Amino acid sequence: MKLALAQLNPTVGDIAANSRLILQSIGQAAEQGADLVIFSELVLTGYPPKDLLLKPRFIADNQAALQEIAAQCQSIGALIGFVCEHTGPTGKQLHNAAALIQNGRVVATYYKQLLPTYDVFDEQRYFAPAKSQQVVEFMGRKIGLTICEDIWQTPDQQTRRLYEINPFEDLARAGVDLIVNMSASPFVINKHAFRIDLFGRQCRQHRIPLVYVNQTGGNDDLIFDGASCAFGRNGELIAQARDFEPDLLLVDIDRPEQNSIASVKSDIASVHDALVLGLRDYLRKCGFRSVVLGLSGGIDSAVTAAIAVEALGADKVTGVAMPSRYSSDHSVNDARDLAGNLGIPFHIIPIETAHCAMEETLTEIFTGLESDITEENIQARLRGNILMAISNKFGSLLLTTGNKSELAVGYCTMYGDMAGGLAVISDVPKIMVYRLANYINREREVIPISTISKPPSAELKPGQVDQDSLPPYEILDDILERYVEQEQSFQQIVDAGFERDVVGRIIRLVDRNEYKRKQAAPGLKVTSRAFGTGRRMPIAQNYTQK
Repeated sequence: MKLALAQLNPTVGDIAANSRLILQSIGQAAEQGADLVIFSELVLTGYPPKDLLLKPRFIADNQAALQEIAAQCQSIGALIGFVCEHTGPTGKQLHNAAALIQNGRVVATYYKQLLPTYDVFDEQRYFAPAKSQQVVEFMGRKIGLTICEDIWQTPDQQTRRLYEINPFEDLARAGVDLIVNMSASPFVINKHAFRIDLFGRQCRQHRIPLVYVNQTGGNDDLIFDGASCAFGRNGELIAQARDFEPDLLLVDIDRPEQNSIASVKSDIASVHDALVLGLRDYLRKCGFRSVVLGLSGGIDSAVTAAIAVEALGADKVTGVAMPSRYSSDHSVNDARDLAGNLGIPFHIIPIETAHCAMEETLTEIFTGLESDITEENIQARLRGNILMAISNKFGSLLLTTGNKSELAVGYCTMYGDMAGGLAVISDVPKIMVYRLANYINREREVIPISTISKPPSAELKPGQVDQDSLPPYEILDDILERYVEQEQSFQQIVDAGFERDVVGRIIRLVDRNEYKRKQAAPGLKVTSRAFGTGRRMPIAQNYTQK
């Protein structure tokens, strides 16, 4: 039996466009001799559809589109993810579903059993779970259908189980010949290696082959890396699609030597490609055609600009330097050199006149008060105003350039450097920003070496550097990973060898600046826990760790 794994990049809510992609893939799979073409989870609606699922017309449109696709699918079987109404007397009104199409009609429907509610997932808000597993017959073989979370349980049970049931085990007991998993699994750095290990171990334990189909593309803060793949009954990887782009992978379960295994990126290369894809799709799916960003001469804006050029092309990226009285000559020169290396339009707009005007405007009400962070932030907010004006005038999306380390501790200015429509590297810790810069420079000097080597600084007062206010980034990022991503306690972090005062201060900064993060531009998720939909902390709270 020949399977086609249709790895598409659907757009959330664009049922008509998604239908065209599906029909195109069905035609291509049929031409290449496939017996069954398999699509990803909710491919018809795009994933995640979120509160579009609360619109009755949206559900009806997706069901009508499924019937239209079925009528045109005559010479090949297809498994398509869609939203189905739940007809039971209790529970949510919808199912996360998959339809098996044969000979121009839907012959079977499967409902997702395990509905995740952790991290970025909130499926119990919308869907009712299936009560039992679904096994379908196709070409004389028993196929067990699963959707994403249904197979995300470790076979050794060394960790706490999230669910009482294990669909993979249930299907094994049912004696299926093959398990199909239709997925929408978001990218996280090094997650694909975990998938390979997890799926391979389950196949090996139960002696059942598996095909896994993932979507690709960016939808809001989530990025999907594709890398759809197939495993033999011994747990060996027998086929793999490309990552970060659409693909149609033919898999012969019976003749694995004829399959292809594309190489996929890992570590910092995968983060780079994820950010490029996430930015490109955010613009394309939101209707923007170009971006603008401030170039400070620092590493954050340099990495953001390089990613933007990779995603959109140099002609779609505009860089703006806005020096103040405290800006060093090397900062402006580094920004100019970066723009030249990237080949992007570059403008210098000094803010000194506007800065003086603001200071004069506030002189009377500030009489007798010492200068402090208020005056520093005026500069950042002036820059935000200038960039937003350019964004409005030319219809370009403003990119913010702050990293995860700064956002965590509030080392950013509301309505200043936080102004913008997308925060490209807001889930990238500072140390990882340096790794990205070196990766971008792997073949030639794109980011000036002086940008990478100089101490980072906001340049909002004379001689300022980040380490005046923060511990070294190696220490800061380690503490932040433990506190934000691993949820370690104050004492656990101290016991790991960090100074009590430093740990206490960083935790207070993280907790105190939740209000800033709630007003930040959406960012692209690349780590296990980003400051976004997967982290839901209260703003007004007073829990103190001792």
